[in-house]
Amino acid sequence: MLFNRDLSWLAFNHLVLQQAAKKDLPVYEKLKFLSIFSSNLDEFFRVRYPIIIALAGLGKKTLKKASIKAEEDMQEKIQDTVNEHLADFGDILLNTVIPELKKNKIFFYYNSRIKPEHLPEIKDIFTSKVLSFIQPVVLGTTDSHNFSPENNMLYFIATVKEKTSSISRRVIINIPVKKLDRFFVLTPINGMNYVIFLDDIIRCNIELIFPSSDVESVYSIKFNRDAGLKLNNEYSSDILEKLEKKLKKRDKGQTSRFLYERNMPTNLRLFLATVFNISLEDMFEGGYYHNLSDLKDFPKFDASLEMPEFKHLNYPGNSGDIFSLIIKRDILLHLPYHSYSPLLSFFNQAAIDESVTEIYITLYRVASESHIVNALISAAKNGKKVFCYIELKARFDEANNIKWSREMKKAGIHLTYSQPNIKIHSKIALVRKRVGDSYIDLTVLSTGNFNEITATFYTDHVLLSAEKELAKEIKLLFDFLSGKISSSQKSFMKLNELIVSRFNMLSEFKKLINLEIKKVAKNKKGLIRIKVNNIEDPEIIKLLYEASSKGVEIRLIVRSVCCIIPGMENLSERIEVRRIVDRFLEHTRLFIFGSDDKTTVFMGSSDLMMRNIRHRIEVCVKIKEDKNKNLLTEYFEMQWKDNTNAVKISKDLENIIPERIGDEFNAQKEIYKYLANKSD
Repeated sequence: MLFNRDLSWLAFNHLVLQQAAKKDLPVYEKLKFLSIFSSNLDEFFRVRYPIIIALAGLGKKTLKKASIKAEEDMQEKIQDTVNEHLADFGDILLNTVIPELKKNKIFFYYNSRIKPEHLPEIKDIFTSKVLSFIQPVVLGTTDSHNFSPENNMLYFIATVKEKTSSISRRVIINIPVKKLDRFFVLTPINGMNYVIFLDDIIRCNIELIFPSSDVESVYSIKFNRDAGLKLNNEYSSDILEKLEKKLKKRDKGQTSRFLYERNMPTNLRLFLATVFNISLEDMFEGGYYHNLSDLKDFPKFDASLEMPEFKHLNYPGNSGDIFSLIIKRDILLHLPYHSYSPLLSFFNQAAIDESVTEIYITLYRVASESHIVNALISAAKNGKKVFCYIELKARFDEANNIKWSREMKKAGIHLTYSQPNIKIHSKIALVRKRVGDSYIDLTVLSTGNFNEITATFYTDHVLLSAEKELAKEIKLLFDFLSGKISSSQKSFMKLNELIVSRFNMLSEFKKLINLEIKKVAKNKKGLIRIKVNNIEDPEIIKLLYEASSKGVEIRLIVRSVCCIIPGMENLSERIEVRRIVDRFLEHTRLFIFGSDDKTTVFMGSSDLMMRNIRHRIEVCVKIKEDKNKNLLTEYFEMQWKDNTNAVKISKDLENIIPERIGDEFNAQKEIYKYLANKSD
């Protein structure tokens, strides 16, 4: 018994959308959530939807043989769900956000009549700034055969009729959002600011593109294209081969979603389906405008309509020499509440410290102008041995990672790339420092990427430690990644401080879950608390179901995909699942087993998905210091108490707002206050 993975994800994205309807949020924050919802949906149709279509074409016998549950009418369910969410999107934008903008002296021309005073200005913008980027293509001609609409780009489809004849043509017109801003600010009128879409500037002047024709109709369209998802992490080898054959038939970059403006005639839709080789199941009705992820770029007029600037906390005792502080005690950062400075200082200090001889690091997603990678390059140029294990298959970051790998190789950094069927998703680093006649190893283990940009709005934990046994195991893992320890020898790696996927992760989780079951058998309290982005692995879910049925209380905070069904009689009655969507993206992975003095706490990079546990190198670390164990446990409990932005997932996959008992408790605000007091 499992929730469907994709319907679960859509329920999460709907929760993101619902944030935009909250009365207490500033209007620009509402625009941000509308933008995130739209961007997430685009990625869903590029990455997941092609797989759903391919699975639907494999047949029930093939799916059953591969132990994949064939769900009836999944495409239809997804289309219905998406359409409901898009209707909510339109309602929130039109009836909540746009009126609030107007109340604050910002008039957003959103499918509304343009004031006559603005028409000359709009025409001037079109002729002087826009027209040079317009490249119309008449469909059905030789030129159109070489035309392929770009992913996520916007177009109009216009029907034009020559004034001197009865001949009608269908013309596709690009909306040049790559070259120009999506929004333009027009001259204020009576104290009211006006904002207009680039789309509407073109619509208003479209007759100038066709001076010898009459424009009969104009509709907006958009293409999402298959992102070419690598499936190796998701399915067994036999089903993988069949799926890949299905996907190859769609051609590289085949349209995975075609959005068309509501009220487009059926004959025009069928014409476009034929011209661009679009399957009817990939055609979705949209609104008057598409690509509303661009709302994040809506022009700013009043800072009071945005969230107040967030001030990050300084880690207590950080005087600049981060190495000395780590040698004295473990440092546990809670991002983004804490400043990222200690981690940047760690790599910068390693680059210039004459006693540092070696640096090891795994990189998955790094900032486009990464301070950390620049520090590694400086270290290599300063004569240190730098070993970097970089993942080139980080989806949508491939180009950035390739760019940095070239720069690092040029600087003399020793690069290792992961194997084709395995992703290195762990976030670990080690610095070896000479002290007299011996060495000391300083280690870093993070739940999130080594990325100073995402560190400002992702919630993550970072452990910096000089603990010898931990360093020994991290160094062993780096030796494995570099090939010094072969796959046949990996059984010799005895791990006590780390749990690592493809090594001991599954067995350790089984052991820890069974310990809680044994406690209940002895009339003691069994408690499991887990916070992850996704939980989907059938074997882990089966273990949690068993623990629940035997009396273990299980609290799960799952941001996104959740396939475990809570509240089922005699199976998951003691499982409760919550989601939190708030100002910061919840990204931490915590695993807490027990409720007494012997509580075991792990943090790390792994979600509970098949791909994480079986097809990636993920690393979690056991937290040994009582102070830090208590901090992480308290952190979880504060999130569990959230009654402002948390929802419970019902057994029907609904996001249920919990009944508020007592005062308002916002976890992100309370965690900040809690850590601020610790800093004091």
